[in-house]
This record gives sequence, C-alpha cells and structure tokens, in this order.
Amino acid sequence: MNKTSSIKELYPPGDFTIWIVIYVELITFGLMFVGYAFSRRADIALFNNSQLLLNQTAGFIDTLILITSSYFIVKAVNSVKNARGEMIQSANILASKWLLAAILFGVIFLVNKLLEFSAIFSQGIGLSTNTFFMFYLLLTMFHFMHVALGTVVLLNIRQRTKRDGYSADDSRGIETGGVYWHLVDLLWIVLFVLVYIIR
Repeated sequence: MNKTSSIKELYPPGDFTIWIVIYVELITFGLMFVGYAFSRRADIALFNNSQLLLNQTAGFIDTLILITSSYFIVKAVNSVKNARGEMIQSANILASKWLLAAILFGVIFLVNKLLEFSAIFSQGIGLSTNTFFMFYLLLTMFHFMHVALGTVVLLNIRQRTKRDGYSADDSRGIETGGVYWHLVDLLWIVLFVLVYIIR
C-alpha cells in the first residue's frame, strides 16, 4: 500500500459532506428521541398501553430487513474497494448485484411500513390521538422518508456500477451511499428499541 492510500484510510469513508449530513441527522433524531423519553416519563401508563397496539413482529422484521440490507451494502463496497486493473469490471458487476439486493430489501421495508401505517390508521389512530402516537408517527414517518431517499441514492449508485464506475482508487461515491444507508439502519435500531420494546 502506498503512502497516499495509507493517508486516505485515516479518514472516514465517503464524502466529507455526508458526515455533516449525518451529524445533523443524529442531532435531529436525538432531540426527537429525548423528547419521546421525557414525554414517556411524564405518562408511562399511557405510553405502555398505547405501545400494545403496535405490531412488534412487524417492527422486528423491519429491523432484520435493514440489518440484512446493510450487510449487502458492505459487500458491494468491499467489491469495488478491492478492484484494480482487469478486476474492475467484474467487481462492479458483483457490486451491482449486492446493491440490487439492498435496494429490494429497502423496498420491502417501505412496503412493510405502509402496511403497518394502514393498520394503525384503520383503527382511527392519528397524530392527535395521544402523545405516544404523535411521537410514533412522526418518528417512523420521518425515518420512512429517509429510507425512501436512501433507496433512490442506491439506485443511482447502482447505475454507475453498470458503467464500471467504481474502483479501489475511486470508491468515494459508493462509500458515501453506504454510510448514509448505515445511518438509516442505526436510527431504525434505536427507534425500534425505544418505541416498540422499552416499557
């Protein structure tokens, strides 16, 4: 490994801008999580009773879906980061397949959430029902939009892999998309534990 590569490895993966986005997103979700925690503390019985109306199985499945999709992203990134010379084309083909799998799992997550929202709304529940459901709907819908955006980002990255767009010397784009997707995954894990599990 040359000196330039060694220096590059010292820095976080992806574009610097994505890390600014990540810090902003963590602060935004963090404030919402803190607001949820304080509101729950003020009326634990209401939050616990309302939580029983949620589909924990669906939430757990969503968690498995996103964790699995993050694994696919790791495989896609590693494919192109190790690609040099004649290996670039085959590495991009492999990365494209891993990305397609991640995208499909992202779509499955979105469909699953839409079904869950439909079940909630069919019970006459909305933002104004109570404090718990206000937070639940705000958090899950805000996260839903992030998954939708992340899926579009992955689609664009996959298009570039089909043109042999990434290699060991130029993997910043796919790393940036991967970092964003891992953020979406992390936020869901925290959300799932906080809203679906903790009583």
